[in-house]
Amino acid sequence: MNTSPDSSGPRKVSRRAFLRTTTAATAFLFLPRRVLGGPGQPGANSRLNLAAVGIGGQGRADLEEFKNENIVALCDVDADYAAHTFNDFPGAKRYTDFRLMLEKEKGIDAVLVATPDHNHAVVTAAALRHGKHVYCEKPLTRTVDESRVIARLAREAGVVTQMGNQGMAFEGNRLIDEWIADGAIGPVHEVHVWSDRPTSRGRMPLWWPQGVERPTEMPPVPPTLDWDLWLGPAPYRPYHPAYAPFRWRGWWDFGSGGIGDMGIHNLAPVFSALKLGAPDSVVGSSTALVSDSVPLASTVHYRFPARGDLPPVALHWYDGGLRPDRPAELEEGRELDPEDGIIFVGTKGKILVTGWGGEHPRILPRSRDLEYQKPPKTLPRSIGHHAEWIAACKGSGVKPRSNFDFAGPLTEAVLLGSVCIRNGGKKLLWDSANLKFTNDPAANQFLHYEYRKGWEL
Repeated sequence: MNTSPDSSGPRKVSRRAFLRTTTAATAFLFLPRRVLGGPGQPGANSRLNLAAVGIGGQGRADLEEFKNENIVALCDVDADYAAHTFNDFPGAKRYTDFRLMLEKEKGIDAVLVATPDHNHAVVTAAALRHGKHVYCEKPLTRTVDESRVIARLAREAGVVTQMGNQGMAFEGNRLIDEWIADGAIGPVHEVHVWSDRPTSRGRMPLWWPQGVERPTEMPPVPPTLDWDLWLGPAPYRPYHPAYAPFRWRGWWDFGSGGIGDMGIHNLAPVFSALKLGAPDSVVGSSTALVSDSVPLASTVHYRFPARGDLPPVALHWYDGGLRPDRPAELEEGRELDPEDGIIFVGTKGKILVTGWGGEHPRILPRSRDLEYQKPPKTLPRSIGHHAEWIAACKGSGVKPRSNFDFAGPLTEAVLLGSVCIRNGGKKLLWDSANLKFTNDPAANQFLHYEYRKGWEL
């Protein structure tokens, strides 16, 4: 199955550059004998038997990080789109249907899932039920209900999990946690987060179609593509190149637009630093809604309750080229990054983060940043986002930072914003315990959908 190629665009440190530069640092990971895997499990100095589902785009980049493991099986529904990756690993068994692969390949230790979003949950659930460690690209799932189920299945399986939001390994991501815990800007009560997606720095052309109607033409399915398997559980529709191999992200049936793409990256450091869980409410607005695709641009406003001594938080999301107001504390002549960023607002100041995934934090204004006595680095530093998962699969005992206990609730909250926009932006009151909106029962239809016959979670 196929996914998009890296879609974070040119930046100070692009996602693709991040993957490339960490490969050399993490390819040879040797740990002490005391952290070797248990009986029947790969040890720290042995190689994982790894399978991958969805290898044509981002999956190929992930496999570059895992290439020193034993790649035993590869699965993709588009033989042409995945051809380069199949050729990269000539010794791996080739499959079109992940279910057949999991049934036949008994020696698999771990599975990489990098399909389009609408297939994340069904592939991940199957791998978890087979007792495999799982690395799944972001967002963890396409629907809110799926996120809750996948997090539960992962806990029940007792395996090692990691979601592909690579910024969780950034040094800046950890600095944000440490500074806020140190009280650098006082208790945080408001946060603004943005991404330019699906635009490029707020300009055309788009990375993928959004705000458009479903195409009516019905071109033939390419002979190398199994369209039925590409659709998986999603409602049937005729093939069109507007969906595959790369352009699926802006269609409601397959993805969740900019918030599903970059919201996971840019909201993750907020959830981590502020210990956020489920929101109480969500309200939003957007450009014109059409029936089938995500609107071109949107804003989403979440309200989170107090957490112990931490105050309630108003969290504001912007995409499609929209951004928050420029902070008055920002230096004269300097503008907000048009691509990605975060502004934490505390009782004693602000933290501005430029770049995706919590990349470069600093305190505003610059004079206060220079005066601030940075606290000790109390959080463990990452050995590399992918390497965290590999080491844990081999018995390191260190849980990957974006494991599904973190990734599930994060994805769930992010997708509530997507549901709100699809529902017209009306304020929705969220009952997390019962997984439903209490003030608008009609909106609950967007929390999940009926899978096509033959597919199950």
